[in-house]
Amino acid sequence: MLYPPALTWFHGQMITYGLGVIMLGMGLTLTAADFKRILIYPKWILVGVALQYTVMPFAGLALANLFELPKMMAVGMILVASCPGGTASNVVAFIAKANVALSVSMTAISTLLAIIMTPLLTDYLVGSRLDVDAWQLFLGTVKVVLVPILLGVSLNTFFHKTTEKLLPVAPPVAVIIIALIVGSIIGQGRAEILASGFNLFVAIGLLHLIGFVLGYLISLYLLKDQQVARTISIEVGMQNSGLGVVLAKQNFGQMATIPGAISALTHCVLGSIAVYLWNRKYKSDN
Repeated sequence: MLYPPALTWFHGQMITYGLGVIMLGMGLTLTAADFKRILIYPKWILVGVALQYTVMPFAGLALANLFELPKMMAVGMILVASCPGGTASNVVAFIAKANVALSVSMTAISTLLAIIMTPLLTDYLVGSRLDVDAWQLFLGTVKVVLVPILLGVSLNTFFHKTTEKLLPVAPPVAVIIIALIVGSIIGQGRAEILASGFNLFVAIGLLHLIGFVLGYLISLYLLKDQQVARTISIEVGMQNSGLGVVLAKQNFGQMATIPGAISALTHCVLGSIAVYLWNRKYKSDN
């Protein structure tokens, strides 16, 4: 469906600034201590972030090729697979009785690394499909990730009492914004989604499933810690799909945003299933 230029522009701005608000909310929850945790357990974070930026991007590329997705949908899928862990992972880690401090630290570190890693990986993996302006992708990532997070951290540091009052409303606001973004994208791209059949849904479902499973198995093998493995599994399996949507919209167009919108729904469903299975096992072990 074609939309008037003014409406298309407004839709793009809504998505961009919506993610900016979410990233600002994330920044409000962070302090310098969250970044210092890398000194406490550097091996855990190193393994987790390494899996985040290897398992997911290359699985995204392989699945896009395997299911022969249309070019722009394949680009969108590879882009969202190259994004950092999502803020929803911290909530899932808490419910799953994982290591919440590690989850928050991994989200923070992988998000800051996304400024470099997401453009580089996307350029490298998508390069054979179309020309990628890595510099514009980098600037877009700085705009919607680094600036809001630094602003949020600064506000939390220098105006802590004020930000404490805002923290209770940040999660529901983030949920509402993500729901609006996902709904608007699926609404605009419903014809393309229907035309792609089940391939796109299966490919994205497998992408996140691979992230959860390999994130858990590899980290458990390397680190020999059940709780840490659960945490890394959640972080690897749950992407910042909102960031993928915004960067896709800015750099590749409407079609490329669809995988990110579906991803936002998929990883939450799989995260909920993981919580149920892990909590059930936890109860049986105790």
